[in-house]
Amino acid sequence: MEKIEIKSERFDNMVEMIQKYGGCPVRATLKIIGGKWKPLILYFISVDVNRFGQLQRMMPDCSKRMMTVQLRELESDGLVHREIFAEVPPKVIYTLTTKGESLRPLFGELSRWGIQNVLEPQQIEPNNSGTSGELV
Repeated sequence: MEKIEIKSERFDNMVEMIQKYGGCPVRATLKIIGGKWKPLILYFISVDVNRFGQLQRMMPDCSKRMMTVQLRELESDGLVHREIFAEVPPKVIYTLTTKGESLRPLFGELSRWGIQNVLEPQQIEPNNSGTSGELV
């Protein structure tokens, strides 16, 4: 098997980070906040959708069991705080911890990227020659 050499400053910086921290910071982050539901749960809690039922309505494809598992993992990882009020019926509110709040700028950037690149992308219509296109 041949050894692949990559020569770039960005690659060297990544290797330095891996050596300094013992792993890839992006991989470590995605291990905690990645997956199908966690980013959405964190985002919705960050915009004050903080009750279980509200979260369920915002993500109807996420089962109650999966929502519960994901919230417990986020709580265990120190990103979400669960507060139970002694009422009948019981009231539970989820909020972001300080660690969770530190993700807010990331949600802003993800929102901007999604608007620019997914929701309102520039559409290109190829011309008859098929070599270039014009903006529609």
